[in-house]
Amino acid sequence: MTKFESNVKQIPYPQASVFSKLSDLRNLEGMKERMNDPAFVDQLRASGQVPEDKLAQIQDLVQKLEFTADSISITGSPIGNISLQIVERDDPKCVKFEVLGAPLAANLWIQMLPTSTYESKMKCTIGAELNFFMKQMAKKPLQEGVEKLADMLAMIPYGK
Repeated sequence: MTKFESNVKQIPYPQASVFSKLSDLRNLEGMKERMNDPAFVDQLRASGQVPEDKLAQIQDLVQKLEFTADSISITGSPIGNISLQIVERDDPKCVKFEVLGAPLAANLWIQMLPTSTYESKMKCTIGAELNFFMKQMAKKPLQEGVEKLADMLAMIPYGK
């Protein structure tokens, strides 16, 4: 298993709030509405985090997401139906996921630690079963992907 780790991200919310939101994936369903909000889309454009030519593609992708307490699924992706399924919750420190339906075995860990009563930090790790040749091709995209995921998770409002 090859692991790709994000940098540690500071979160201006308590560890328990972050864990609570990420351990029930229905809490993330608001992403669909946010991606349809012109003000939020303008904010994404201004931040430069999403290339302009990819914005419509991401908006379409987000609209195809389906949420349950334990999984996020996307239907109709170029490589078929894929799900991210929670396989373990370690309250309030970690949520572990397994990728289902992908062409390779992979998992994701989101680790949270308190830095104070009102703040915490987070790190994401992707583990993937890659042979030598796949590892060389996928190394950069997976490292960039785990970093972008951590950035996105750090921007979520975790307040109640």
